[in-house]
Amino acid sequence: MAKYMLIMRGTDESIAKMMETPMEQMLDAVGRFNAELIRAGVLVAAEGLDDPAQGVVVDFSGETPVVTDGPYGETKELFGGFYLIDVASKEEAVEWAKRLPAFPGSKCEIRRVPRIDEFPQDNEWITMERAWRERTGQL
Repeated sequence: MAKYMLIMRGTDESIAKMMETPMEQMLDAVGRFNAELIRAGVLVAAEGLDDPAQGVVVDFSGETPVVTDGPYGETKELFGGFYLIDVASKEEAVEWAKRLPAFPGSKCEIRRVPRIDEFPQDNEWITMERAWRERTGQL
């Protein structure tokens, strides 16, 4: 089994369509998909994000970090939420992503999450993280 993050990306058009959709209808579509993930035993986490205009950006381009309000870049560069699933393969992650209740124009980026045992086990920081994961039941 491997963890994959399904990263939801919208466009101006898909976000506008989402804003026109009644909340109850969106909750029903997402709830049904979440229930499928739960029944299949593959859901690890799922979260949507607040309006990008409510966020801040910390930019590390200069010598010191600069904090600015609001969204950064174009809409296509922002993501609106994610699913973290634990499945047997990238192909299975793709199959789940194809079933997402997404609006036309949206995209879903799929990225594997490396396991802690893929890193050098003799590194002090990895040792500390492994101990933390064991203490918190995440290993």
